[in-house]
Formats: sequence, structure tokens, C-alpha cells
Amino acid sequence: MIDFEEELKKFHPSLEVKDVEDTIHRSDVSDMLDLLLTMINSRVRSPQEMT
Repeated sequence: MIDFEEELKKFHPSLEVKDVEDTIHRSDVSDMLDLLLTMINSRVRSPQEMT
């Protein structure tokens, strides 16, 4: 039988997976920042357009 605990101790993720994970996280942050900036800019412009 396979000893899963022992196998998990031996497990090391490949560098490629870690690189992809970092890229995805950075991309998500940029997307969220873009969304927030768009929302902030629309709120800032709205009062000015009304006057």
C-alpha cells in the first residue's frame, strides 16, 4: 500500500508551477487595481460633470 503521509513529505512542486502561480497572482492584482481605479475615476468625474 501507498503511505500517503510519506509521499507528501517527499513532494516538491516544480519551479514551473510556482512561476505560473506567481504570474496569476500578479495578474489578478492588476485586474483588481484596474477595476478600482475605474470606479474611483467615475466617482471623481461624476460631481464635476454635474456642475
